[in-house]
Amino acid sequence: MNKRSFDLVIVGVGGQGTLLASKIIGSLAMSGGLGVKVSEVHGMSQRGGSVITHVRAGENVFAPLVGEGRAHFLLAFEALEAARAAVFLEDGGLAIINSQRILPMPVITGEAAYPEDPFGFFKGRRVEVINALGKALESGSTRAVNLVLLGALSKHLFFTEQAWREAIAASVPPDTLPVNLRAFDEGRKS
Repeated sequence: MNKRSFDLVIVGVGGQGTLLASKIIGSLAMSGGLGVKVSEVHGMSQRGGSVITHVRAGENVFAPLVGEGRAHFLLAFEALEAARAAVFLEDGGLAIINSQRILPMPVITGEAAYPEDPFGFFKGRRVEVINALGKALESGSTRAVNLVLLGALSKHLFFTEQAWREAIAASVPPDTLPVNLRAFDEGRKS
């Protein structure tokens, strides 16, 4: 990664706001004069299934997907989804993971077991585990987990805090802006 480029993989469960997070980051990168490619895989996202988004930003971005072992950052909205996507993170990359556990249907039906330690996939790697749901609640909305995680990510990217705030304001409904900015601030403190 150079100063003006990054590859990011965002993972979560449908309904957690992963797509809004990728929209905010894409808007932020474009306003910073960077080329951006965003590739979203919705899958069963409407039913609580896995969602994965690849975001590539830089001066010359041609391909939309981040290859295995190439992501500078992994932003995970749920612990098991983080474990599933660990393969994308490069050596020296940073995983920012919400500690929340959402049981997938095979676990609920008893067909599979939730891993005892989903963070074990990240041993020896740079990881920040955040109680993003708790911070979102403190901010005023359980739906603001995505903004908490973006706040945590913002400390590691080269965009100004003001640029982040403008991208958020351009992407969320005006009546939700105060709670989203509070959640973003909580993430920046983590």
